[in-house]
Amino acid sequence: MLAPGMAPVVVLDGGLSNALADRGHDLTDELWTARLLRDAPGEIAAVHRTYFEAGAQVTTTASYQASLGGFQHAGMTRAEAEALIRQSVTIARQARDEVAAAAGDRAVRLVAASVGPYGAVLADGSEYRGRYGMSRSALRDFHGPRMELLVSAGPDLLALETIPDLDEVSVLLDLVDELGTPAWLSCTVAGDRLRDGRPAAEAFALAADREHIVAVGVNCCTPGDALPAVRAAVAASGKPAVVYPNSGETWDGAARRWVGEPGFDAALTSSWAEAGARFIGGCCRVGPAAIAEIARTLG
Repeated sequence: MLAPGMAPVVVLDGGLSNALADRGHDLTDELWTARLLRDAPGEIAAVHRTYFEAGAQVTTTASYQASLGGFQHAGMTRAEAEALIRQSVTIARQARDEVAAAAGDRAVRLVAASVGPYGAVLADGSEYRGRYGMSRSALRDFHGPRMELLVSAGPDLLALETIPDLDEVSVLLDLVDELGTPAWLSCTVAGDRLRDGRPAAEAFALAADREHIVAVGVNCCTPGDALPAVRAAVAASGKPAVVYPNSGETWDGAARRWVGEPGFDAALTSSWAEAGARFIGGCCRVGPAAIAEIARTLG
């Protein structure tokens, strides 16, 4: 239990990028949503508020594609990069507090600091392939500093999300142990496999004895892969599941756009909850209207 008074199923937010795009923002550069931490932080805050107002109990920060190296490559100093990573949490916390004050209630609303995969900063779709050819120490050097920065800003938990690679899962779990911060582990899968081709159950099992991991599951997979993944995650980890698939469309890394037809249906979420999912929401291309429908379905 993360907080007293939380419902049996916790509703997560939806995709940040699609919500920002719907507000007129061009996200085609390599920093993606993280660019707006510098250029339009108020717009990120507005999206956080929109998802809370739609019924989400958790908002996820705009740090998925934020990294020290990425910001520095874009011309910022290390100090500026560090400040922006911490700011992602501050923005979300302030938006949460504003919604709570306006609602005048005691509902529990959480901020999850997004820890995206190394592949995300490459901006070429590598998070859907994994196996970066990097050593564990190199992955640790990439993730460790930004996770420390995120934790220093005071989120309620970390969201280790869209992780495609078994080695990366292992490194992230070790870092969470060292930080002592609650986190969920969410992999991206195709069928019963991680995107690196290895069995997803192996990744889920790595989290079984990790004290600080509160849930294990999947995100940014197709809606059709969600239910089998929830069952596999619960069986392998012995923990509640987290699940937030994308719309069902496919990311074209070369063209930097989503293709195909959406197939997300909020009615599916009841079966995910029955299979052991405790945290349920949506990922890319799943917007506030869908989150409101999830909240009604699971309410």
